[in-house]
Amino acid sequence: MAKAAISTPNAPGAIGTYSQAVRCGNTIYLSGQIGLDPASMQLVDGIDAQIKRVFDNLKAVAAAAGASLDDAAKLTIYLTDLAHFAKVNETMAAYFTQPYPARAAIGVASLPRGALVEADAILVIG
Repeated sequence: MAKAAISTPNAPGAIGTYSQAVRCGNTIYLSGQIGLDPASMQLVDGIDAQIKRVFDNLKAVAAAAGASLDDAAKLTIYLTDLAHFAKVNETMAAYFTQPYPARAAIGVASLPRGALVEADAILVIG
């Protein structure tokens, strides 16, 4: 099965040796997104804005792959402070519908560029 890279200017460009997403058959693997504004490539301020930006970025990459966040089967959230997990839940309600994806939330010591939150996803389409 061939793999194909997915890319869009509507989400931050890769800041390393990775693709924004990779499609393998009916499965799309979205790379981790932090709260970078795609136009400025600067981190947005505050946990609420970063959580929203993370999901906006994931949504943009999903759309570039011809999918949506409703196709998400698995989501992983990385937080530098697990006290923000309730805010993630609250914001997720605006981006996902039932049945919700399987999910893990992981507390981490730090994230790229000093981000407070990061998320990646696995989508299944078709």
